Amino acid sequence: MNLSYWEQKSWFSNVDFTIVGAGIVGLHCALYLKKKYPKATILILEKGILPQGASTKNAGFACFGSLSELLNDLKSHSEQELINLVHKRWSGLQLLRYNLGDKTLNYQQYGGYELFSDKGLYDECRTKINTMNKLLRNIFDQDVFSFKEDNFGFKNCLGEVSFNAIEGQIDVGKMMAALLQKVQSKGIKILNNISVQNFTNSVSGVSIKTSVNEFYSQKLFIATNGFANQLLKENIRPARAQVLITSPIENLHIRGTFHLEKGYYYFRNIDNRILLGGGRNLDFRTEETTEFGQTTLVQNRLRELLENTILPGIPFEIDTFWSGIMGMGSHKKAIVKQVGDHVFCGVRLGGMGVAIGSTIGKEMADLLK
Repeated sequence: MNLSYWEQKSWFSNVDFTIVGAGIVGLHCALYLKKKYPKATILILEKGILPQGASTKNAGFACFGSLSELLNDLKSHSEQELINLVHKRWSGLQLLRYNLGDKTLNYQQYGGYELFSDKGLYDECRTKINTMNKLLRNIFDQDVFSFKEDNFGFKNCLGEVSFNAIEGQIDVGKMMAALLQKVQSKGIKILNNISVQNFTNSVSGVSIKTSVNEFYSQKLFIATNGFANQLLKENIRPARAQVLITSPIENLHIRGTFHLEKGYYYFRNIDNRILLGGGRNLDFRTEETTEFGQTTLVQNRLRELLENTILPGIPFEIDTFWSGIMGMGSHKKAIVKQVGDHVFCGVRLGGMGVAIGSTIGKEMADLLK
């Protein structure tokens, strides 16, 4: 593709900072770079017509981990590491709410619930809830988790659910639309349908080769999360999340965010519908992919959960389904670091992009001294 003189001059000349990825991390990185360097020319490159990974494809949970998920994390993280993880998620959520406002996000704090079908997991959570609450008092100055009776009419699970009154939900579409508008209002340029193929460091900057051209930038920031290994050699595995949503259900009685099986399944209410996702634990190898799509195995399991657990005896139709790509690793700590003389990254968000995306974007911008 040959760019015109005007295209080259207006979009690809004298670029100070180039950001790869127009998701939550990339957009926040751009905002904080502009705040620190108001005269800088900033260009964001996005390979999709919308953010390609998970920023517009997630479930919109304003959460920091269910009780069983956090207890499971204690098996591979120290207590202090877990406190740090939750603190970063909680701080990130507050930063997101501060930057955009609850009204813009359509933030609703209906609380979060965890359902149990496994008696052993339920007993473990019952036994260790005080331990977890004690750890989290370092952050919240109150008990986070409690148990209460299931008043939603769920089936094929135990009669009690764990409850977290602090958990909320947002409208992901409104969040990303507001972020994009805010970024563009600062004079930051966003180009879609352009993928970065590779880059080369030089003494004074970075040569960036894309699907349409090659240009020069003083600094490069990589915010592609689950796709990061296409440009970087880091400990990151892609993880596909399959999601579906029902058509509107009359008199839907379910309000809140809900977790099952250590967070591998999750559902919520939105616009009188049920949004349900998860199931990658059924076949980790197949779901460790950067390819979007659905599998019969996961889709059948999601439909089964709707019919037999979430909406028993309630007629429903599935409106649509989609998938998103997350970035996982052997550790749940995100990777935010300088990876070259003029190259930085903020990736591997561990399925917590809504919670920590704004913070990771800020931290990546702060790497530039």
